[in-house]
Amino acid sequence: MRIQINSDRNIEIDEPLQAEISDGLENALGRFSERITLLEVHLSDENSDKKGGHDDMRCMLEARLEGQQPIAVAHRAASLSLAVDGAAAKLTKLIKHSQERLHEQQSQRTDPDPSAPEPEPEDEY
Repeated sequence: MRIQINSDRNIEIDEPLQAEISDGLENALGRFSERITLLEVHLSDENSDKKGGHDDMRCMLEARLEGQQPIAVAHRAASLSLAVDGAAAKLTKLIKHSQERLHEQQSQRTDPDPSAPEPEPEDEY
């Protein structure tokens, strides 16, 4: 799982903060790491650095999963770490739900699985 962290001009991402965010996301989403090819993190301060405010830090996570459309979630909180944790919890729940739904759909298929290899033709001798 590759993690790409982006921020707006009001948030400065230094090396320790980047490591903290990456480690937290790897811990939260580790069980899905083989399925996630890219995890984009977008951090923003909704009220900028000039004003304070409740829940003005926003984290948007976009996960690109193998063989599926990208999925995204967002969470607002009073601090960056809380925003990242909240978004990670939402993404974990969404990925789990989408995998369960996909598994259920595949188990109810009546047509042949297009990804399965075609059977070998038998000789008629």
